[in-house]
Amino acid sequence: MTHAGTELADRILGGWLGRISGNMLGKPVERGDLWTRERIDRYLRQASALPLTDYLPEPATETDRRELRPEWRQCVRGRIHGSCRDDDVDYAILGLDLLETHGFGFSTEQVGDLWLLRLPYRQTFTAERAAYRNLANGLRPPLTATYDNPYQEWIGALIRADIHGWTSPGVPRRAAALARRDAVLSHSGNGVYGAMFAAALIAAAFTAPGVRQALDTALALIPASSRLARTVRRVISLHETRLSWEETLDTVVAETDGLGWIHTVPNAAVLTAGLLYGDGDFTRTIALTVRGGLDTDSNGATAGSVAGVLSGAQAIPAQWKDPLEDTVRSAVFGFDGVRISELADRTLRLAETEAR
Repeated sequence: MTHAGTELADRILGGWLGRISGNMLGKPVERGDLWTRERIDRYLRQASALPLTDYLPEPATETDRRELRPEWRQCVRGRIHGSCRDDDVDYAILGLDLLETHGFGFSTEQVGDLWLLRLPYRQTFTAERAAYRNLANGLRPPLTATYDNPYQEWIGALIRADIHGWTSPGVPRRAAALARRDAVLSHSGNGVYGAMFAAALIAAAFTAPGVRQALDTALALIPASSRLARTVRRVISLHETRLSWEETLDTVVAETDGLGWIHTVPNAAVLTAGLLYGDGDFTRTIALTVRGGLDTDSNGATAGSVAGVLSGAQAIPAQWKDPLEDTVRSAVFGFDGVRISELADRTLRLAETEAR
């Protein structure tokens, strides 16, 4: 393998490790209506864990213990042995299987067929569950996204987008087009733009000099008048005025109030703020993103993916990588217990195949 190939391999592995560790960091507090930004920070202060530089500490009170996600015992410091199962990682694995099976010319129908084949119905949520039900009832895309689906602009398609970024390194326009073809199975409007934005952001991170340039590149690939684009631009402009991270989020949360904690737009604001104020530092990026609240495990995962691609796997601090033990739990049939390094190798093969 060439030196360039070695660097690409390290960045792709960084993306996988970043996604999985960011997901694990956010998973215990994934309930944005209950675990607000203020409550997450109170939890961390009680455990003397601010600034946050590692996985969440064990809960200090019985109330916190009860109100964390039930999986918290496998996701807090000292208790992690391999990654927990989570849809934020399942869809990255499913996307890898999609590209290996059907290639980069896959159709939206083939995405749906693979869901029915590989993914248990009870492990789908919100828009994905509505689309799955519609598929099982014989509907075809794009009707699978729009029929009896109130979640069309929620975050589900965005969390499926990483694989399209990892396999299109430095080619964000192509990554966005692939993510769109996947997203329209279950989403519309800002839900689809979120997937395009995330895929393009990750693809751009392979070659961009920094996170701001990657964000600008991704922003150029979604409709400028969309609520998503306007919100991301707003976070960028507030960051430029030297407002604090807290003040920026206070401003944008007020402006996106009412959309709900799983909607793409407010979560994109939390993600963008985490990336900008994290400024290329892996730990700071995922810590700020998760502390931002809302869909904490999804946002932590995407922020980790971007930061992991920017830094490469070798530069990710050991406290994030080592507890994962190179192992992933997954609900995707045929993939439970797979090695993270194997997933990265298979992703690299796809990226190199397409580059030739």
